Amino acid sequence: MKRPALLFTAPLLTALLLAPAIPAAAQTPDFPARVKDIIESHAHLPADALPRAGYGTIAAKLALKEDPELCSRRMIELLDDVRGDMFWMFPVTAIAYLDQGQLTDEARRKLREAWRTYMPYRGDTENHWLLYYTSLYLYSQLYPDDPAETWYTGKSSAESRAEAEEYIFDWMNLTATLGQGEYDCTHYIGVYLLPLSYLAAWSENPVMRERATRMMEWIMADFAVESLDGVYVGAHARTDDKQVVEKWDGVSSDFAWLLFGQGYPHRPYPAFYALLYSLASAYEPPQIIQRIATDRSKPYLHKELKRTRHRWRFTDVRNAPVYKTTYMSKDYAVGSDQGGILQPIQQHSWDVTWALDDPRGVRNTIFSMHPYSGNYELQMYFPPMLDAFLEAVVRSKTTYDSPDKLLGGSPFEKIFQDQDTVIALYDIPESEKFPHINGFFPDGLEALVEHESGWIFAHASNAYVAYRPLAPYEWKPIEKGGRRLYSPSRRNGTILQAASASEFASFEEFQRKITALPLEFALEPVPTVRFRSLRGHELAFTYGRTPSADGRPLDYAGWKSFEGPFLNADAQGRKLTLTHGGQRRVLDFTDLP
Repeated sequence: MKRPALLFTAPLLTALLLAPAIPAAAQTPDFPARVKDIIESHAHLPADALPRAGYGTIAAKLALKEDPELCSRRMIELLDDVRGDMFWMFPVTAIAYLDQGQLTDEARRKLREAWRTYMPYRGDTENHWLLYYTSLYLYSQLYPDDPAETWYTGKSSAESRAEAEEYIFDWMNLTATLGQGEYDCTHYIGVYLLPLSYLAAWSENPVMRERATRMMEWIMADFAVESLDGVYVGAHARTDDKQVVEKWDGVSSDFAWLLFGQGYPHRPYPAFYALLYSLASAYEPPQIIQRIATDRSKPYLHKELKRTRHRWRFTDVRNAPVYKTTYMSKDYAVGSDQGGILQPIQQHSWDVTWALDDPRGVRNTIFSMHPYSGNYELQMYFPPMLDAFLEAVVRSKTTYDSPDKLLGGSPFEKIFQDQDTVIALYDIPESEKFPHINGFFPDGLEALVEHESGWIFAHASNAYVAYRPLAPYEWKPIEKGGRRLYSPSRRNGTILQAASASEFASFEEFQRKITALPLEFALEPVPTVRFRSLRGHELAFTYGRTPSADGRPLDYAGWKSFEGPFLNADAQGRKLTLTHGGQRRVLDFTDLP
């Protein structure tokens, strides 16, 4: 076995060990102290929990060079029941690199034997594959000359490492060219930054280390530009039933705190993924990325071009484009994609989210959606052709086939955003089992007014929101808080306009300004809207047609990979330019082998 390189650089390790404990009410600590906080929170479990310590605690203790006997004993016990596929592979890979001679020979041998006898599933998503191949690449690097019969793959160390490297390089090139398939995920951002942190720290190949570092910065910058005080805003390929309404409560918030010093981490234990990121490279974002994350002094419009995940059926296009738009201000953000099924099950297509001094435990968003579910979506994005596949999905994603769900995309939703105005239109066939739309409104608004004009007005912290349902609706309670706007019309729509409260003398003035704006709409034969936005733009949108602003059709063909004041990249250009004030940084994947 090759002895891995030291985990931390000397200056960072010294800073981590000497950094003081962080009082709860203190200012946000600096980056080395935040790294130390996360590692120690996982290492120092209550005494009664230590006998059940998992891989994360073992890894944290090894990094701190604490309790090697406990770590060895628990490793041996845990390896009696190996499970978890790539979610087993990545924590034990970290342990192997953090070991540095601390584990007993028995524990180390048992871990090596598990890589012969246990066959982990490679998975079926982009993050699964990156975790799988990163772990295989790095663990086989520790045993570079071992023959095929010592590995579950039936391949030698060199063969497995070459296969893994080929996949990792291909994924990086695809991401820099067409964007991520699992783009802007509130949870899965962790399982992209984590393997890249591993590769940047532990790969012996300098090209791999450089590629991993650049891709880390790429994903960090992508996150930074859509962070509102540490809350990940905009359209997401994947989020979950809780974070779609309670925007703080996810892994992304732990990374915003760790990387940018924004918001609040989860307590007592920040995300497991943030721990493992911190145990590997603990890479601090360059200053320009931190400034992009925290500068909301002026509102801005930001656009991105992503891709769908791989599609297996019902289309000739393997990775269709995803057109994202986000309007950001210090008080709120409005974000969207173009609608349709861009990802299965956990897609979130549009919303307005407002800033809060403390967003923990608060639902701070408004949106509408069509609760679609069906084999068309599942068989487009997953290989199995099983009649019972829908039932299998519902066993793990329990709300997927629910009429009152608030998460997911629909082939019958089309979306147009101009600045901080969104128009969402729906044309749902009679054959659909859920022929209605759901709108989400949270509790705790300063005010909610159902105006005689048909507009619904919300005063939300320092933001005002105008929401216009295009068809009759009724309110239904939500068990865990908030209200669901239930509108049973198959042809339907929503117009949403947001603004800062500081733009108006009062909430009443905002209402008067909105109701005075010209609005025409019809639902037959398909939904169509003409609306002058609060920003003075004449918006026209008909379901199934290209929308226009001030008579100019939306230019999908000219959409760039990134476009805005901070991030810019040509479509398929593999080069991202970061700009803030007089600072400039280029992440270039065209000059790497």
